Amino acid sequence: MGSICPDCGMQSRQVHSRYERSVSDLPAHGRRVRIKLTVRRFRSSNACCPRVIFAERFWDEIVAPYARRTARLQTIVHHLGLALGGRPGQGLARRLLMPVSKDTLLRVVRARAPKAKPASRVIGIDDWAGKRGHRYGTVVCDLERRQIVDLLPDREAATVEAWLADHPAVEIVSRDRGGGYGQAVARAAPVVVQVADRWHLMENASRAFLDVVRRSMTPIRQALGARTIDPELLTSAERAGSGNLNRGVEWIIRATSA
Repeated sequence: MGSICPDCGMQSRQVHSRYERSVSDLPAHGRRVRIKLTVRRFRSSNACCPRVIFAERFWDEIVAPYARRTARLQTIVHHLGLALGGRPGQGLARRLLMPVSKDTLLRVVRARAPKAKPASRVIGIDDWAGKRGHRYGTVVCDLERRQIVDLLPDREAATVEAWLADHPAVEIVSRDRGGGYGQAVARAAPVVVQVADRWHLMENASRAFLDVVRRSMTPIRQALGARTIDPELLTSAERAGSGNLNRGVEWIIRATSA
């Protein structure tokens, strides 16, 4: 079985040599554990690849390239650094038989810190309920990355204006059809394009359809005045419950005629 070159991505089966790699793992039965890995070196099968010889890679869930600790031990070190910091984390790690320096703890935390994200260009603004009927805020989402960008403590126009003033890269704002957010965006960033989001368009269309149906209930009831439903027009599932449906139609007709 061969390995894939990390540079050119081509698989090679030409083994060049082997070497031993030592990594620390979680302690077991009160003893520290070190794993000896025999790693193979391969010759690149791509003549144009600048990396002539490369070492095989293990899964990142086992051990990362150049790492001195397994992935699961590295995760514990990361959590210790987040929870306790440098010196306190170092003391607890020593008691847990996972000796690691305070500088390493801080280095692992910095390495796993989320990278700086690019400025949001297309955002969606809507309100959200911290406690329905009592406390509401504003949620801001990046629609291109499909991620929540910020949660504002209220849904006041001034709060939205201040947020937009701190994010001049915004070009398009998707919002509901209410006037509050629209006025805030227009005052804070007049050049920003405002669009109605799809959910509110569907909600408004559904509400308009229901209003039309309510206004047209009289002709609908008259159309149902036949009192019976043709079974040939029903599916098998509807046909099985057509008796209840016919009784429901009769009840509607009696109620409207009363």
